Amino acid sequence: MIQFSAVTLPKHPRTALLMLLSAGLWFQETALPALAETKLSKQVEIQANGKMVSEIRASFDKAEKALKAQDLDGLMALYSKDYDYHGLTKNNLLELWKDLFSKYRRIASHHIFSKIVVTVEGKAPKARITCTGGLWATAESTGERIIIDSWFEEVHRLVYEDGAWRILGHDGEDQQAMQSGAAHPYF
Repeated sequence: MIQFSAVTLPKHPRTALLMLLSAGLWFQETALPALAETKLSKQVEIQANGKMVSEIRASFDKAEKALKAQDLDGLMALYSKDYDYHGLTKNNLLELWKDLFSKYRRIASHHIFSKIVVTVEGKAPKARITCTGGLWATAESTGERIIIDSWFEEVHRLVYEDGAWRILGHDGEDQQAMQSGAAHPYF
């Protein structure tokens, strides 16, 4: 046996390789899904009361649970009936999620909010959430863990509708107007 501080490795390379592969599989099956959560950055700027912030986070947490269960109705509850992202409607988004659910399993997301601004305009409060995060899953066809989408300081536009915060759309450039890259319709 070869001794490395707290770890003892077998001399036989095949046994060592199997141990590493087992550790890798354990990490893939346990550690990655644990990252799925909604957090506030340490330097978050908040222009809203604590109740609103809790309700906004709760909406994203419910969506994460729906992702994990591949509950399409539960996930779509996160989106406003008036969702619009450069012409993409809630019905279009429903079809995108259906397609994603048919091709991937163990879908998870991660959101870090760095700014939350709530304003009251008209009859319903609205929020602008600056968020950095990602969406990843395991491909059914290959079994590989992949990143489906990631975003840096994307601004989610939300509205308080039917007793919950729901995504209206996102600020950002129209995908067709962008030189490279892609739009971020999911979150």
